[in-house]
Amino acid sequence: MTTSTPVSTPFTAESTALEVIQGIDLTGRRAVVTGGGSGIGVETARALASAGADVTLAVRNPDQGRRAADDITATTGNDRILVAPLDLADQGSVAAFVRTWDGPLHILVNNAGIMASPEMRTPQGWEMQFATNHLGHFALATSLHRALAAAGGARVVSVSSAAHLRSPVVFEDIHFHERPYEPWAAYGQSKTANVLFAVEATRRWAGDGILTNALMPGAIRTNLQRYITEEDLARLRAASGGPAAPTWKTVQQGAATSVLVATSPLLDGVGGRYFEDCQEAGPNQPGTRTGYAPYALDPEAAQRLWEVSEETLKAA
Repeated sequence: MTTSTPVSTPFTAESTALEVIQGIDLTGRRAVVTGGGSGIGVETARALASAGADVTLAVRNPDQGRRAADDITATTGNDRILVAPLDLADQGSVAAFVRTWDGPLHILVNNAGIMASPEMRTPQGWEMQFATNHLGHFALATSLHRALAAAGGARVVSVSSAAHLRSPVVFEDIHFHERPYEPWAAYGQSKTANVLFAVEATRRWAGDGILTNALMPGAIRTNLQRYITEEDLARLRAASGGPAAPTWKTVQQGAATSVLVATSPLLDGVGGRYFEDCQEAGPNQPGTRTGYAPYALDPEAAQRLWEVSEETLKAA
């Protein structure tokens, strides 16, 4: 099972994905990166490819994915970069992706997501951020369980956010049918779900050699913020008592913690944890936006979310 000693690494918030993966050989390993066509997904995939992995970019836009794959091959010399369509908000698309997968899967990076979107729903009535950020990745990972188990020592990476501090999973009304929709509360709930998934997946799957950890990549300017204006950010910082401006990371720095969680031998035997700035995070302290909320690592909530997610997908 997992170890209990907090993980410390020589890397920092300034470290890049390529620095984190230096000296690691992934030849013969197979990886999937959702959202691998843009943002930190591209840089995560690039780092994995630079270490010799076969990488599949699972993307909503295959044309964008192919451009990213060509760029990764050009910069790494690795031509084993595949592109596959995947729309996490569409369970049919998730099932189609899984049907095409054959053989073991060593690394699954659940990276794709949407942030603070206007109120949108899937045809099933699910709130779109929860449906995309959690339910889509939950269906993908659980459907690929056999492939992950076949790898022997597989890792699943669950990309969360400090925004999880904004909301636990509100089991009484996950999909905002009763409470007023609020974009950041919905995003925060979905990011808490990403951490809880790591907790319960590790409990259920560690015996199969599959370990899952969650992480906060940092503040990075990418297409993820397409629904957010500078005015929105300023208002949120003022409301939270945060700094006047965030410390922005480059996309290469933003991908570093994902790559650390996916590949570092320092995490051998470690699962169900939350990382930020290439270190295992401690509990959140009042007045800060770092660390984890206790509800995000609560094993009872993690088990409940897993069961609710299974029931939700079965009823679809």
